[in-house]
Amino acid sequence: MALTIRLTKGGANDTVEIAGAGISASRFEFPKKGPIPHDFVHLAVEQALGLKRGFWGMIAEGVATGDIQEIAKAGGHASASRAEVPAAEIVELIQAERVVECFEADFWGAPADNETFREIAAVACAHSFVPCPALDDDAIASIRARIAAFAKEWMAAPTGKRFDLAWSA
Repeated sequence: MALTIRLTKGGANDTVEIAGAGISASRFEFPKKGPIPHDFVHLAVEQALGLKRGFWGMIAEGVATGDIQEIAKAGGHASASRAEVPAAEIVELIQAERVVECFEADFWGAPADNETFREIAAVACAHSFVPCPALDDDAIASIRARIAAFAKEWMAAPTGKRFDLAWSA
């Protein structure tokens, strides 16, 4: 399924608008956590790694954005600190979150060499009782390049600037 995703740069909060076939229009605001939107990093990671049931894949299936946290809790993963082996239907959701966190830290600080990055991602996934997705050198380079290109535009953009993106599984 395909989604149209519009990220709008705000002051204290940014806005996400989602539309797609079979998807009721959705709009939500989220507080800034770093220099670029967390949901964009999800898009870059999930598309590059082919994760079909990460955050964006679940939205494309028709899951409401507000329901994803409850699905994670019901599947046995309320938070990393209270993690247990998750239900199979949320494994990719958890993988995506852990790898996204790694790419955010990588972007915000000095990037690690690829082997160290893979080790960090593997530990993050292991703490959440999920296998780490394959992170070959090409995938890491591709995700880093996409994040860097978007970040350059996002950080230079004025408040109110809209970015139209697409998700397709």
